[in-house]
Amino acid sequence: MVSNCFVWCPFLGTSFQSDTQQIQSNQLPSESTQETTNIPLIALGLKETKEVDFSAPFKDFIMEHYNEDGRTFEEEIADLMDLRQASRTPSRNEAGVELLAKYYSHLPLIENRFFSPTHQTGIFFTWYDSFTGVPVCQQNLTLEKASVVFNMAALYSQIGTRSDRQTIVGLGEAISSFQKAAGMLSHLKETFTHTPSYDMSPAMVGMLIRLMIAQAQECIFEKIALPGILNKFNSLIKMAQEAVKVSEIYDQVHQSMIQMPIKNNVPSFWSIMSLVKTNHYRAIAHHFLASALLDHELGPNDDEDQQEKALSQVYDQLPEGCSPLDILKNKDERERIGKAHFCRAISGHEEALRNYGLCQHLDKQKVLQEILEASHRRSLNKYSDYENEEEFPDYFEAPDIISKTEHKAEMELPASTKVKVIDFFQRLGPLSVFSAKQKWTAPRKIHVCAEDRDLGFTLKGEAPVQVVSLDPLSQAAADGLKEGDYIVAVGDRDTKWMGVSDMMRLLKDVDEEGIELQVVSIIDNSPTMSTKSATFSGNLPKTYSMICLAYNNEEKPLKACKVSKKSSFLSWGLKNKTKSASTLSLPTADHSGTLPWNKPIPTFPSSSSYNNDSAFH
Repeated sequence: MVSNCFVWCPFLGTSFQSDTQQIQSNQLPSESTQETTNIPLIALGLKETKEVDFSAPFKDFIMEHYNEDGRTFEEEIADLMDLRQASRTPSRNEAGVELLAKYYSHLPLIENRFFSPTHQTGIFFTWYDSFTGVPVCQQNLTLEKASVVFNMAALYSQIGTRSDRQTIVGLGEAISSFQKAAGMLSHLKETFTHTPSYDMSPAMVGMLIRLMIAQAQECIFEKIALPGILNKFNSLIKMAQEAVKVSEIYDQVHQSMIQMPIKNNVPSFWSIMSLVKTNHYRAIAHHFLASALLDHELGPNDDEDQQEKALSQVYDQLPEGCSPLDILKNKDERERIGKAHFCRAISGHEEALRNYGLCQHLDKQKVLQEILEASHRRSLNKYSDYENEEEFPDYFEAPDIISKTEHKAEMELPASTKVKVIDFFQRLGPLSVFSAKQKWTAPRKIHVCAEDRDLGFTLKGEAPVQVVSLDPLSQAAADGLKEGDYIVAVGDRDTKWMGVSDMMRLLKDVDEEGIELQVVSIIDNSPTMSTKSATFSGNLPKTYSMICLAYNNEEKPLKACKVSKKSSFLSWGLKNKTKSASTLSLPTADHSGTLPWNKPIPTFPSSSSYNNDSAFH
């Protein structure tokens, strides 16, 4: 009788009864106890980089672009440099991944602050190919960001290979790590499509993704096998298909590795290792299926329909004139096909050993050699139990086994890629406004004072607040305030992060002596267009072409240019009319976009009064 339960050891390729008695009497003594060894896995190496000094370029850029003293940001620059330096040598654990993720999250902020599309900072980022060591240098942050993502994937692969694969918890950690490594590599492939370093090219990254998925699937197989496999027909069929799944993915990896130019850039033993595992796990699958057919004849108490269904899902094509039920009921046919599967298992193990011997580097992997040899001996010993020397040799070749898994390894994008960080340079102001893409005038000092609590302008925006409507007769306008200006300081207080409500509270106590504001204006970076001139007609802006206004009636016919004298701003809200026509109680938030101030509409000249002499038709 064969024991109802045995443990398949995926580390040494040996089998044991649950009570540790040997199933096979001719097993070697060294195979009677479980070894604390694993089939080796491949980890990616980290990309290396040169040190970068942000200090002088960033301080100069802050002075030139943001009109602030760069020396006051020395602490922030030092913090950034310390973070980058630490990310060059992260610890090989989750803390190391979090460190890289933190630095990666800062890079878009740094890019928006300091890397203008029209201005080079003079900072060079140099990274080395993780396979060939060839340096690549760029002045933008694309290479920097891509390399950090690659290193995060590499760290996850190293965590996976360092996991304790003799425990369920350790195998779960390994599976998750390899899936996360694949997820990071997929993110790299989709986000950074034109990186100049070949180790991050689409072809290379695609191969690495398949490698990480293959190793995750291998760990899934080990996790299923570790608690023990029931020595029953259905359990053995299931494990055979699981093993073929691992072999199938490693075959895809190997096919990718032998393509040029990937073949010339990855270590040669990688492709040999993937080929060894392709043959090894395929051989294991044939061993399982042979055991299921030879050790478990269909008995009166067995579920015939269930076994027929399980066997029908194993083969894509059966020998002519043979059905799954025929195999189950016919002892001779069952034995013939079972022995054919053992032959394929033996030849597969022999091929794996031959592949192993082709690579000198793998000579150092004695553990792998022991596993391959033990697996080979096991299949030979099992086959010898059913071999009859008097029988005429049957050269029937067992059909291929269809792969199937209940737990498919899939890419997983780690949550750590989305780390919330505080901008090192938030003192420069909100990034939506104060970025390297925007240009401003130098800060201008504007003296504003209240006349009957009127300041003469309205505000909008969250932070920083912006002047949207300005009384041209106000003291602020006379001192140089313009519509569209951003208020960056009130007195000695920085207001870049101040919203409308806080600004209103700050300005409400301004008296007739006034207070000093600092404002900046955005300089238009768009391509040069025809110059425009705007004037007001009934509080609504009307736009005129300066080109047209430059013509006079003597140079062009009247029909071509009907421009006549326009009303002066001095007629707009004169002091001898209602005083509120030219002043404000306080600057107010403009939410509707229709009224410049929260005041009754003053009796300004309406647009209809200009239709005949100031409007351009």
